[in-house]
Amino acid sequence: MSITGIVRNVFLHRQKELEKHINDGETLQREVLRRLLAHAKETEYGRNHLFGSAKGYDDFARNTPVNTYEELKGDIDRMRHGERDILWPGKVRWYAKSSGTTNDKSKFIPVSDDGLRNLHYKGGKDAVAIYLRNNPRSRMFDGKGLILGGSHSPNYNLRDSLVGDLSAILIENITPLANLVRVPCKQTALLSDFEVKRDRIARETAGKNITNLSGVPSWMLSVLTRVMELTGKTHLEEVWPGIEVFFHGGVAFTPYRKQYEQLITSPDMHYMETYNASEGFFGLQDDPADKSMLLMLDYGVFYEFIPMDEFGTDNPAVVPLWGVETGRNYAMVISTSCGLWRYVLGDTVSFTSVNPYKFIITGRTKSFINAFGEELIVDNAEQGLAYACAETGAEVSEYTAAPVFMDDKAKCRHQWLIEFTRRPDDIGRFAGLLDRRLQELNSDYEAKRYKDITLQHLEIVEARPNLFNDWLKLKGKLGGQHKIPRLSNSRDIMEQMMTLNEQSKA
Repeated sequence: MSITGIVRNVFLHRQKELEKHINDGETLQREVLRRLLAHAKETEYGRNHLFGSAKGYDDFARNTPVNTYEELKGDIDRMRHGERDILWPGKVRWYAKSSGTTNDKSKFIPVSDDGLRNLHYKGGKDAVAIYLRNNPRSRMFDGKGLILGGSHSPNYNLRDSLVGDLSAILIENITPLANLVRVPCKQTALLSDFEVKRDRIARETAGKNITNLSGVPSWMLSVLTRVMELTGKTHLEEVWPGIEVFFHGGVAFTPYRKQYEQLITSPDMHYMETYNASEGFFGLQDDPADKSMLLMLDYGVFYEFIPMDEFGTDNPAVVPLWGVETGRNYAMVISTSCGLWRYVLGDTVSFTSVNPYKFIITGRTKSFINAFGEELIVDNAEQGLAYACAETGAEVSEYTAAPVFMDDKAKCRHQWLIEFTRRPDDIGRFAGLLDRRLQELNSDYEAKRYKDITLQHLEIVEARPNLFNDWLKLKGKLGGQHKIPRLSNSRDIMEQMMTLNEQSKA
């Protein structure tokens, strides 16, 4: 029997437990809330918001406000300075640094010991459990997993307290047994200079039996490209014959899928999307034929949702999981075993099913274009680009888009800055296909485009090679879990990138 065959037995009990997600979603979530409130009732936040006397969800929602990071920032900073029992029991030593997508401000998300076990590592284990269930012939544990992470640094110089990418925190705290089946070595994995890290990872792994990959698609692709450069091979399976699965998350996979399929041509290669963020691990693609993900309901996270058509109003409706409807766009609100209470995560989702609860990520509450009432979201953008690429044979590496509010001819439009891996023969046709598909996907966009009265035809600007990586490097965000801002309602980021694009031509 292979090593994978032996390890597979470890996951059988959990695979059976996951069946409760089909019909018992509300029960699972009510129990999670009960545990969270009981555990945190003696914290400062718990006492102030009457966790100890809460009889259930209604009491919790009545006594606890919905929070953004700004509302919790003061308490989190006290925790970072070593204070105990503020948002979560005891002292929290780890903080996941997240710079967001629309400004340079850093967020420091507390990661408690409970959160490590019940929010993050549990998600990683379930990813393997589901993958092995779906792939009975897998031999992933007969080789090693390439896990791509970020870096960390001291937190206010407090002993044993660090801040950094969530991936670095997970690597730092991972069980020693896991190090037997993962690469690169910890010293390489935690390097802060991505360009140096990329080269070292490629050199360390080129001669290994790599069977599985885990990481952000954009950064992993950069590492794999370096592997191909060093080995001189054409396809990745020539380097790693046993490669069989990529567990990916952090950004949408659609813009990168074609590049991966060209790099890895094996028909036995699998791709599994995960929804893991600095704040927690929330979803897993449990069916390879269905792009929606299963919402993980028995971790240390309680979910609520704000309908996006009410988001930002004075008194928006907030519903628990059992109050959601399929096909409606929601902002996600979470309460976790890391001390985030009714926290607006910043992601938007739409449910495709409620038995079990399955969803797709549709974008960000701050990553959209609604300058003219068009309400364009990232999901629209991804589908539109995929259509235009399929019709023209083009490949998109990176992109961002923003409104042009009014030019010298009093015309308003959307401007797309796109870095192509494979350029379409006719940029104008590509733009036309994208524009048409966006109208088919989004009735508000279609209405604003009607006869070019409110919103004119979109404009595409070609980005030079490596523009987006160079912009990230200037911002100190190259590597790790940093993301390209896809859609923005202002032109701040677009103007920075356009200036950098023009400078390279001078």
